Amino acid sequence: MANESDTTSLNDLISPIVQEAMFVASETSIMPGLVKNFTVPANAGKVLQVPIYGTQTIAADTAESTDLSNTEVSTSKADITLVEAGIMTTLTDMARNHSVSNVVADLGKLFGEAISKRHDRALTGLFSSFSTSIGAAQDEIEVKDLFEAYATLKANAVPGPYFGVFNPKAIYNVKKTLTNTFVNPNPANVVNQAMTEGFIGRIAGIDIFESSNVVEDSATASVNAVFSRDALGVAVAQNINIETQRDASLRAEEIVASTRYGVSVLHNSYGVNIRRQPNQLIIDLTSLIGKGLRALSFFV
Repeated sequence: MANESDTTSLNDLISPIVQEAMFVASETSIMPGLVKNFTVPANAGKVLQVPIYGTQTIAADTAESTDLSNTEVSTSKADITLVEAGIMTTLTDMARNHSVSNVVADLGKLFGEAISKRHDRALTGLFSSFSTSIGAAQDEIEVKDLFEAYATLKANAVPGPYFGVFNPKAIYNVKKTLTNTFVNPNPANVVNQAMTEGFIGRIAGIDIFESSNVVEDSATASVNAVFSRDALGVAVAQNINIETQRDASLRAEEIVASTRYGVSVLHNSYGVNIRRQPNQLIIDLTSLIGKGLRALSFFV
């Protein structure tokens, strides 16, 4: 089956899809706005080396007219390896020309959400790399866990601001406990308007976000985190690139959305992970002793 390009058709498709995809991605993505962003130089290779500076040093008192001694600033580096991710779909002429909805806008939305989820999940997947964990895996995350996370970071002189990103099920108990007690600051003070999607409030000096991109495993366990902006890094060489190719024999366009990006842990001590997993409940079934049952353990 031969593929042939129709320039006019392709140009008509690309611009509106790109516009919608970029808008949707900016509105639905959370994590890139909460971590350190690095610019990828035009001639950079696949691996981007970024500088990491140690914890803050303390200025020394000095007498008048006395030279200050040189303070060496310790630095290291982190490698951010660029990878590609993408999604492809086929849009037939029939669907494009006779659909009751705006198919081009729908595709832009689909692509924007797909790319933003990929970026977010790559970053939330690093939560388990943080060197500190709060509590054992537990059924419910409690308000005290957030205060403990804040105290842990603050005591270690981790620079703020602090953000917490949680699976919606993991943060539910906290929301239920603190109904109507959240302090909701001006969105401009959170990060920016694009980052307010998923923002639910501030607790213990931590801006709390919920996101399904903190994924659950097969046992519905999730690794959530409270962290500093300097804990993680992201580099996006190309945010969203849209390409199309005409398949004349199929009467359709193949449409591809792709991104080139990389993520890395910068300071594993600048974040605290908080795990949630189903609790084991022990139910006393004394009423069923006559049936030879004393207790039953099961997971929920």
